[in-house]
Amino acid sequence: MSKGHAIKAFEKLNLHPDILKAIEAAKYENATAIQNKVIPVAMRGVDILGASKSGTGKTAAYVLPLLNKLQKVVKKEQKVIRALIIVPTIELVDQVSRSINDFGKYLDIKNVKIQGGIPKSTQIERIRSGADIIVATPGRLQSLIAEKKINLENVNTVILDEADTMLDLGFLDEIKAILNYCKAQRQTMMFSATISQNIKKLAKEFLKDPAIVEVSQRRDIVDFIVHKAYKVDKKRKAELVAKLIEDKHLHQVLLFTSTKEQANKIYEYLKAKKIRVSVIHGDLNRGSRAKSLALLKSGKTQVLVATDIAARGIDIPQLEMVMNFDLPEHTDDFTHRVGRTGRAGHKGQVISFLTAHDYNAFSKIEKDLRLSIKREIHPGFELTDKQPRQKQPKKKSLVERKGGFDFHKKRMEKRKKQTAFKNRKKSPENRSKKK
Repeated sequence: MSKGHAIKAFEKLNLHPDILKAIEAAKYENATAIQNKVIPVAMRGVDILGASKSGTGKTAAYVLPLLNKLQKVVKKEQKVIRALIIVPTIELVDQVSRSINDFGKYLDIKNVKIQGGIPKSTQIERIRSGADIIVATPGRLQSLIAEKKINLENVNTVILDEADTMLDLGFLDEIKAILNYCKAQRQTMMFSATISQNIKKLAKEFLKDPAIVEVSQRRDIVDFIVHKAYKVDKKRKAELVAKLIEDKHLHQVLLFTSTKEQANKIYEYLKAKKIRVSVIHGDLNRGSRAKSLALLKSGKTQVLVATDIAARGIDIPQLEMVMNFDLPEHTDDFTHRVGRTGRAGHKGQVISFLTAHDYNAFSKIEKDLRLSIKREIHPGFELTDKQPRQKQPKKKSLVERKGGFDFHKKRMEKRKKQTAFKNRKKSPENRSKKK
């Protein structure tokens, strides 16, 4: 789509000319489904419960109407915190803050990041110098509130992003406590990957008569991605990863593991194989995590090894490859992972490594996403691990082979008619008529 057409698409959403100018400068190609649905509703000031996966343009869907709302009321010389965006990870804080800066570059709207890994004194100084929007992780924000270093009494817009992840991380009490310090009369928007029962309960507590916006089913995310799966012995899994990275000359890979310990192990293994690798997980400080991500983005490393939680908020345009070293527990986590590639209309690639105990879990993911992924064995990596017994297909009965119950029913009806006809022929009445 041409730049002019893209801007027209956003003009229809009645955004301020300075925001449209920033959208054009950011080379945004088109409004996505979530943006088309959320922005008009958000600009009416109603509460929103939104469900959308990674890579669908969700951040812009709430940042654009928020900027449009604030540009009418912000004052250069009298800054007060009017909006609060709460997210689960420091990476997502950085991503949201960047979006606000990009789309608000021609507006006098200032955001401050509140997150772990940065000295509190630095953050307090930035707040004092004036802020319109706070983008925060729950833990650090609650800490500053407890120390009376931040005032949220003028906040009349609250956005909770990745609400499902915040629930998983146990941030519910912190979020409840934080919202008590914001205006009672406010607009609240809550976004999650899916609208689960827990999210519905949360929405009932925090939102008033929300508009429900649900786009992009799990299937939509995986449609634009080329999937491969390799069956491999457990002890040779890391070896196969290294082999594929070298043979395919891969330069930008996000490799997922299920635990921090596993992430460290595969990091050390790939490093020993002279593959340029970095790692990101919850035990690393903010500086180390930011450095690891920057190395992959700049092309200085080929592989970033990550756990699920640490990877939330990672946004790498045109990421070449996602690898599942370990399978995730849930289909939604698989969708989150693969959603890091194939973004913004670009083709993505995913490779999943399957040991014998992964087969059933992978079959469930395939079933949930209506996928059929060929399971390959790489030459030189023939299996020696004991394989699960394959279920023998049940032999079909004649009834099933001939068309199932309908055939059987017709056959029985035909037999009944034949029997009834024979009985009528043998009846005394019929015999006397013949005489």
